[in-house]
Amino acid sequence: MTRRPYIVGNWKMHGTRAMLSEARAIDRAAQRHMKVEVALAPPYTLIHPIHREAEQIGVGAQDCHHAEGGAHTGDISAAMIADAGAKFVILGHSERRTAHGETDSRVQAKAESALAAGLRIIMCCGESAETRESGNAVAFVKAQLRGSLPAFEQLLGELGDRLTVAYEPIWAIGTGTAATTDDIAEMHAAIRSLLVELYGEEQGNDVRIIYGGSVKPENATAIFAVPNVGGALVGGASLTADTFMGIALAASEPFDV
Repeated sequence: MTRRPYIVGNWKMHGTRAMLSEARAIDRAAQRHMKVEVALAPPYTLIHPIHREAEQIGVGAQDCHHAEGGAHTGDISAAMIADAGAKFVILGHSERRTAHGETDSRVQAKAESALAAGLRIIMCCGESAETRESGNAVAFVKAQLRGSLPAFEQLLGELGDRLTVAYEPIWAIGTGTAATTDDIAEMHAAIRSLLVELYGEEQGNDVRIIYGGSVKPENATAIFAVPNVGGALVGGASLTADTFMGIALAASEPFDV
């Protein structure tokens, strides 16, 4: 199945109600780009307000706890974010793995909890600069994914609808320097081969693999031309409608010729 490019904005720890105007502008623009699937992952506090107003874009969360509930002060469960209107959740982001010490097994537990709550998941993976320089980037990312992806054989028929993999090299996030197209091509091909190994050829080829790390309108066209790149996970450039939708427009261009 050929899926629409998936352009997801990760607002991270940015955004108050004043940012709702940008979300509305993104939603209006997304209605003109139906060949691209557009989504936002705002802070928890804005999930419900954006969900309530959005007509076209998907709305998701940036993380969830692995437990259904209990004595976890300051945490939020997958069921809670689904109740607020989230349709997906980003998991395993390097900022969570690094700053919060999240292991592959903890990320996997979160993924299984999110799926049980009916959410789609965007599973992040990526290597540090040191790992890249050592020549072990591909092996590291494949091992990270093996340990983080959920074991949900009962959902194989829905795999492409429920799972997206986001490759985000840590050294490219927020630095202004994206990975080269050759590096992206190599890693996305390796991820594709792993998905086929784990889930079979038909299901493994149905999963979108998106790229993240200093994506902007100026480099988006070249990135989207790389084989196996099915969209982008966008950080800072998603905070304004003009730059974010500039990236979405670049993703839609191959479909408009």
